[in-house]
Amino acid sequence: MAVDLATSTLDEILGKAAKEIPLKRNELLFLLQVSDHKDVAKVFKTARSLRERYFKNKIFTYGFVYFSTYCRNECAFCLYRKSNNTLQRYRKTDMEIMKTALSLVEAGVNLIDLTMGEDPFFFMNQGAGFARMVRTVEMIKKSTNIPIMLSAGVVPEDILIEFKEAGVDWYATYQETHNPELYSKLRLGQDFEERMERKRAAKQIGLLLEEGLLTGVGDTDADLVDSLEEMRKLSSDQVRIMSFIPQKDTPMQNFSQVSRAKELLVIAVMRLVFPDRLIPASLDVDGLNGLAERLNAGANVVTSIIPPESGLAGVSNQSLDIEDGNRTLGKIAPILEECGLVLASRDDYEEWIQQRKELFAI
Repeated sequence: MAVDLATSTLDEILGKAAKEIPLKRNELLFLLQVSDHKDVAKVFKTARSLRERYFKNKIFTYGFVYFSTYCRNECAFCLYRKSNNTLQRYRKTDMEIMKTALSLVEAGVNLIDLTMGEDPFFFMNQGAGFARMVRTVEMIKKSTNIPIMLSAGVVPEDILIEFKEAGVDWYATYQETHNPELYSKLRLGQDFEERMERKRAAKQIGLLLEEGLLTGVGDTDADLVDSLEEMRKLSSDQVRIMSFIPQKDTPMQNFSQVSRAKELLVIAVMRLVFPDRLIPASLDVDGLNGLAERLNAGANVVTSIIPPESGLAGVSNQSLDIEDGNRTLGKIAPILEECGLVLASRDDYEEWIQQRKELFAI
């Protein structure tokens, strides 16, 4: 009987991944071209097996607080870009942020993700405007001791140190792509290397690091493999991929959407490359309806949990599943159960991040 070379090659690559032997560039490119349903299922199965090796059946959860929708940047893909005058924006007060954070802690999330674009208010006078957010972080930490992620753009390095001292554990500022030419078309007027350097600096001072990509924005498989390598060089603790959702009133509003199949495949490949890291399944792309398939691909974090009636917006889909209460732990838990998974405890999460921090202790 003739041997199917593609099947043979796939089995060989997945066998290496299962043994945690680093995959070569041509092997990663091969995986990103897998399209047959049965072959994709094999990739997903190996990804889930690796996830179980490090995390058993536990899934972490992130509470999401988008505290300002003002931004000084002109990202071509973003609804919140500076020149979009059709958008009703907000900037939450310290007490509003605190109230929402406390409600998420009470609900049982493992981490609070404090997010914005690059609100000029905070960046004025070399970042002096961040003083109020530093105080807010101190209040949240003192009241709850919950792990905190800061997703606030290219924050000045000295301010990052202040945030760390106030209790921030994570820094996230997505590159979207590590192809400088494509980056310049997505993040108009923003310095590619400055953004990368700030992540290196954050890692150097002891913050955990999340790096993120967009797919469906003109990226190629070669770009995606390059990004996996850059994530490795950064020693990223959490790696994510999200499908681009065209937004009205942006330069990319008429961009054709790509199939979610690519995002799912990249999630699985990320798990093969980074078996012991956190990989999110974001509710911001498809909401609750897309959660199971992302978990099936090997994700182990549910992000963008937002309480209803909080007045908060999402990122890719501004209002998706928020006010109808579908971004809550109560709605997520049954889906996890169907997938044979359970919500991780705060202790589970804090044990993992402490282990990661000890790996890079200064």
